Amino acid sequence: MPRTVLCVAAVLLVSALAGATTAGCGRAGDDASTGALRVTTTATFLADIAQNVAGDRFTVTALVPSDADLHAFEPTPRDVATVSSSDLFILNGGGLEGPLEDALRAAAPETVFVTASQGLSPRRPQPGEPLREGGDDPHFWLDPTLTVTYVENIRDAFSAADPGGEAAYRANAAAYITRLRALDAWIEARVRRLPARDRLLVMNHLSHGYFADRYGFRIVGAVVPSVAGNESPTAKQLTGLAGAIRSQGVRAVFVELGENARLARQIAAETGTRVVTGLRTHSLSGPDGEAPTYIDMMRYDTRLIVEGLE
Repeated sequence: MPRTVLCVAAVLLVSALAGATTAGCGRAGDDASTGALRVTTTATFLADIAQNVAGDRFTVTALVPSDADLHAFEPTPRDVATVSSSDLFILNGGGLEGPLEDALRAAAPETVFVTASQGLSPRRPQPGEPLREGGDDPHFWLDPTLTVTYVENIRDAFSAADPGGEAAYRANAAAYITRLRALDAWIEARVRRLPARDRLLVMNHLSHGYFADRYGFRIVGAVVPSVAGNESPTAKQLTGLAGAIRSQGVRAVFVELGENARLARQIAAETGTRVVTGLRTHSLSGPDGEAPTYIDMMRYDTRLIVEGLE
């Protein structure tokens, strides 16, 4: 069954069970009983960014669990009830959540939806990049300087919903933006280890355009030439990618955690390059893992990319 249909089916189930689901718990939970904001996000990296703005005023939770594929996530009735009982629901926007966003907006009309990427313009492919499918690129957060806009949008949404906490939200946001600037400088220094001629990216899907633009990489192609990883490439596209890898001397193909690496391994075997798996582009790890925060995630992925191309 298509993902859109599953999302809508979940919404309808929740609507039918509204009396049993939301009447018993209200808009609530522990945060509501204390008067604190109840805030949910789609992705774990968004929850971490928002938590840095919230500080200790309340706890932000993520709808999509760690290590799950955001592109393929299908909400359960309980998930939709969680959004319905939230004061604010933060999503990335730019098309990342796709039909999930439409379904949740329909199911939670009283919840305020906050688009973290509001105000950012989608990138356009650079000269020489392959044509992409699937609409605009929503992966703004892979450039920490663009994530500053996420922080500002979240800060303003929290301040509007909780005016009494505005001073705290502004102070927290300013401190976190300073950390994002430091992250940006760290990534620049790390990437500088690579000669410009070696900064060639082939991903499993077209995810790292903003990262490439910021840090001087060139997008050679992708196994799946789409901004979402749930499409299927044609034989002609795979043949063209293999030719580009050979002619340009690409050293690695990068695959995100949870993605099927079969085609990437096939391309690598044909071209004599390597496959680097495990990038955490969309998801944090657990608290004891390698990437429990957004900043940790960006550092972890940068190390994998640089070491894979050295």
